[in-house]
Amino acid sequence: MTKTRDFLGPYRLTRLIRAGSTCDVWEAIEENDQKRFALKLLKPNSRDNKNEIAALKHEYAVASDLNSPRIIRFYDFRIESGTPFVVMELFSELNMKQALRRGPESLAYMLDKIITQAAEGLYFMHTKNWLHLDVKPDNFLVSRDGEVKLIDFNIAEKKKTGLTKLFHSSKMAKGTRSYMSPEQIRRKVCDERSDIYSFGCVLYEVCTGKPPFTGNTPNDLLNQHLTASIPSPIVHNSNVSKDFADLIRKMMAKKADSRPASMWEFLKQIRTIELFKKRPRMPEVSVFDNMPGIRGADDLLRKDGGVDNENDDEPTS
Repeated sequence: MTKTRDFLGPYRLTRLIRAGSTCDVWEAIEENDQKRFALKLLKPNSRDNKNEIAALKHEYAVASDLNSPRIIRFYDFRIESGTPFVVMELFSELNMKQALRRGPESLAYMLDKIITQAAEGLYFMHTKNWLHLDVKPDNFLVSRDGEVKLIDFNIAEKKKTGLTKLFHSSKMAKGTRSYMSPEQIRRKVCDERSDIYSFGCVLYEVCTGKPPFTGNTPNDLLNQHLTASIPSPIVHNSNVSKDFADLIRKMMAKKADSRPASMWEFLKQIRTIELFKKRPRMPEVSVFDNMPGIRGADDLLRKDGGVDNENDDEPTS
């Protein structure tokens, strides 16, 4: 017999997908129609924290404005039994970061599709005047057939224009250190090109297996983004084409004006080039085969990267 504590309103919690510092993500079944969802709920020690509740509401508000197949769907924000939570689409548990722990070859054979779909998610977000500001491998879910969905809108902001841009001020740099644009670090006004810089860092990592910059301390890492020369991914993966390497380095230009002007401009370029000198083969053992709960491309369970704290590079906000 199912215990009462296994329910949040009409949702029966069936499996913990991921535990984070402030939130847990559960697979759940809606009892009336037996549909499966993912619930992102605040942990007991965060349920009365007004800032955490506000962050969860903000994420729901942002995602509710983003109806795209390339972006994870949010259906509801609720409080049941004193527990604030959001109801989300159920999708693949695997994110890019997890896949890369097997090496870049785990995704290389379908990287063109993955990159295009990831960029389409960001492009759609930008058309709604939202900036993600925490673009990193952890925040792209990937299915067995290469379908991608963008997640985690905790620090997303509306693009600043007019007077809001003129009188911008920020007390804290927001983002994740390994992927932050120079203007984020300097707490300057950000636009689409800030996400493009971060996405360039992501592309560097998905084709080499490592982020473009590392540092002995958090400040050292941030300074690398500000002052270090832009590395070529070919140094770590000789199969990367020159065109792809050059595009990544352009995306990571220190000055925003030197980057592609928009994600649409990036998409036009990426669709005309080969990513690799030699087409990568599918690995004999798929990274998806060892993921618990994944049952194939049409029956995938999801995880919300907003609570994935496995990476060593914690968000600064």
